[in-house]
Amino acid sequence: MLRQRTTRLGVTATIAGLAFLLSACGTSAEAPGTAAPNTAGRIAVSHPGGISVLDGTTLELVKSFDSEEFTRLNPAGDGRHVVVTTTAGFQLLDMNEPKLTDLVVDAKAPGHVVRHAGNTVFFDDGSATTTIMKSADLAKSTEKLPAAQSYQAPAPHHGVSIVLEDGTLLTTAGDKSSRTGAIAFEAHEDHWHAITENKDCPGIHGEGTAADEAVVFGCEDGALLYHHGSFEKFTAPDKYGRMGNVFTSSTSPIVVGDYNNNPDAEGYLLNAVVLLDTEKHSYKMVKLPKDVNYTFRDIARGPDGLAYILSTDGSIHVLDPADGTIVNEFPVIKAWEGPVEWQDAHPAIVINGNTAYVTEPASSTIHAVDLTTGKVGTSVTMDAVPNEIALNVAAH
Repeated sequence: MLRQRTTRLGVTATIAGLAFLLSACGTSAEAPGTAAPNTAGRIAVSHPGGISVLDGTTLELVKSFDSEEFTRLNPAGDGRHVVVTTTAGFQLLDMNEPKLTDLVVDAKAPGHVVRHAGNTVFFDDGSATTTIMKSADLAKSTEKLPAAQSYQAPAPHHGVSIVLEDGTLLTTAGDKSSRTGAIAFEAHEDHWHAITENKDCPGIHGEGTAADEAVVFGCEDGALLYHHGSFEKFTAPDKYGRMGNVFTSSTSPIVVGDYNNNPDAEGYLLNAVVLLDTEKHSYKMVKLPKDVNYTFRDIARGPDGLAYILSTDGSIHVLDPADGTIVNEFPVIKAWEGPVEWQDAHPAIVINGNTAYVTEPASSTIHAVDLTTGKVGTSVTMDAVPNEIALNVAAH
């Protein structure tokens, strides 16, 4: 397969044992639901050996593409592309044409993609390389990738990076055996200069940005907040209290996180959430009703900053982050069981504006749900079992 590879230019400088590279290749989250509505847009759905692009209003098939047996999907944040993680790296799926392009941000083990403050940031777990592109430039890319800024961490690890409005780079620290915390950098002409660091976030994973650009990471014993230039650690009520995924709204100061207090638990179903108020600096764990169980694919933020939890009972349970109460319930799909492995196809939810898109792998169906009424508007059966789902929304 042809690929447009990034090339490295400039000088290499070391600061705190880390390198900064400027890269270019010529000319040419926010989490789903927190971006401004992109009208109907289009939806990308992965399935074994392929990816399908659906119309956001009718859910009709626009085009399908062959791909690898298992691929992950992330919005690029540019209103045009979805990022497909393959063995080659981060491959761009043009949702407008649509076309699975030959543009690939090379990565040994492609991981998280973060969209924020006009930047699309790629993290390569295999090399610990952060690649930063302007989302507006990415949206205009057809034959070549836009110029990119890169940061090289000392050791490969499963990490994540985000660039803030003022240019601050936040990135995780760790190696193959452990992840310890996060570091904040400011960009200089030829290097990144470390501003501050926190080493008290074991197993750091996930990232989300709340109102007033408060950034939260999950830890195996709580959560880590970066706000107004400094880190703050929040401790879980259990010795092992892992928040691995963060669900935010740009209009709400309250972060919703998944919560697991049993490292030996079989399966991937969870029954509690974390509510972290970045304004009040409060952290609490909320146990959900016994019939509300979910995985990392089953929480999304939507209208009014509410959290929408797609539960194993087949309903979307609407949670008010202000107090952790369930304020509504929308039956959508049949009851389902949790996956044996996290990669296994199981129901997922993403939100654009007032519409939630829900996958139902058991029936190979995609549903569009009106969150103002709770009613299922359109349902379409696919020719393949849906796995991951992403939107071509533009991030803030």
